[in-house]
Amino acid sequence: MTQPAPVTFADLDLDTLATVEGVVACLIPEAGTLDAGAKRLNRLTKGAVARAVESPAWGKLSEGGVLEIGFPVGMEATCVALVRLDRKASGGDAMSAGAALAKLRGTRALAVTASAAQKSVTELALGAALRGYDFNDHMTGEDKPAAAPITVLTPKFEEAQAAWTDAAAQAEGVFLTRDLVNEPSNVLTTTEFANRLEKLRDLGVEVEVLEEEALAELGMRCLLAVGQGSVSPSKVVVMQWNGGGDEAPFALIGKGVVFDTGGISLKPAAGMEDMTMDMGGAGTVAGAMHTIAKRKARANVVALVGLVENMPDGNAIRPGDVVASMKGDTVEIINTDAEGRLVLCDVMWYAQERFKPTGMVDLATLTGAIIIGLGHENAGVFSNDDTLAGDFLAAAQAEREGAWRMPLGAAYDKQLKSRVADMKNVGGRPAGSITAAQFLLRFVQDGTPWIHLDIAGTASVAKGTDLSPAGATGWGVRALDRLIRDRCEPNG
Repeated sequence: MTQPAPVTFADLDLDTLATVEGVVACLIPEAGTLDAGAKRLNRLTKGAVARAVESPAWGKLSEGGVLEIGFPVGMEATCVALVRLDRKASGGDAMSAGAALAKLRGTRALAVTASAAQKSVTELALGAALRGYDFNDHMTGEDKPAAAPITVLTPKFEEAQAAWTDAAAQAEGVFLTRDLVNEPSNVLTTTEFANRLEKLRDLGVEVEVLEEEALAELGMRCLLAVGQGSVSPSKVVVMQWNGGGDEAPFALIGKGVVFDTGGISLKPAAGMEDMTMDMGGAGTVAGAMHTIAKRKARANVVALVGLVENMPDGNAIRPGDVVASMKGDTVEIINTDAEGRLVLCDVMWYAQERFKPTGMVDLATLTGAIIIGLGHENAGVFSNDDTLAGDFLAAAQAEREGAWRMPLGAAYDKQLKSRVADMKNVGGRPAGSITAAQFLLRFVQDGTPWIHLDIAGTASVAKGTDLSPAGATGWGVRALDRLIRDRCEPNG
């Protein structure tokens, strides 16, 4: 797994600033008031810091923006970075500032000076760590060095270091998700995916891999139908973290289509290479479980992912086929490219039958329609429970992960009506993401609070985000971790 840059917090020793190498950054409020660290840097740079914060360029910076002084005279550093950040800045602004510093530093070491009054230094370090991700496993040439360290120099270093433990767990979980989603499908087969999930045992997670024979005995015919055209065996991986008491667990469910050709309803060739990310829901669930276990959450959480590959061979499922789900409902296959809901419906039903969860969230790169509706800024949130939906939306907002609630309603069920089976697997172009959610709702048992997250627009992006480079974002890991913390842990 790609490792985040090592982050440490240390006491602010002004006498060492002249010899620090790499990038040295200081945090300065909008008014340009210099704290002790900034004053020392100003002295070392012969007044350059003061001149910079009095310049028009400083006035144009937004909160979290950075102004660079290159190759400062009198210092070993190659750069002094002045960060506009109020001492009471929000965690989100601090993360943006850290991300800006990560882009500026590149592969260089980073040291940040902060006063005792500066809040959110942990969030700043997390932003820098998250933005520093680089997936280069398949690049040849020179050996890739480990990420250079990030050091935050602050009088309250012990308090910040203690707070970093949970933030570091989040960073690792996000990096795991990004690695999985970025991995090419000839590497991340269903078998390799399961093997990587089994490594969560090292953190105390119980991991069980259900093979095709067991899935057939359970009646997961919809899930198996998706993978029957592939040589890669379909699997369901069950992960249990038992950090709470005797209460029933909260359930996380992930769609893990390691590659999606569309099956017989073949996708267009242009852009099909992006379908390596169609296991983004399962990848996010894996990252969330890593974080939950790493920080030893005081909650019971069970995660299940359905791992399949959707390929068009002579044994592939066809449009017009009728398949029975584990629940017993029959589904007429109209479009074999609407396969994710077939995977999820069986896994969701199994999770409820076996674990009787207190609540359930499923994640899937499910529909292109959600991208038309929400773009790449927000995931679609569908729920049968206002309290759970509110809890998740609050968690997502706190973690600055875009999420927007979408409607459900019985009127949409008419689009799923089939002439030959209990339902169709698609409802046509109108409200495509909503009818997909309505399909899944039929597999939610009475009394189970449930959220469906359509992450097709947020799991991987072409141009990157504030906190991630182009490719996999790791969206949802931090929001799910906060949801578990706030909803399921005592005194969360």
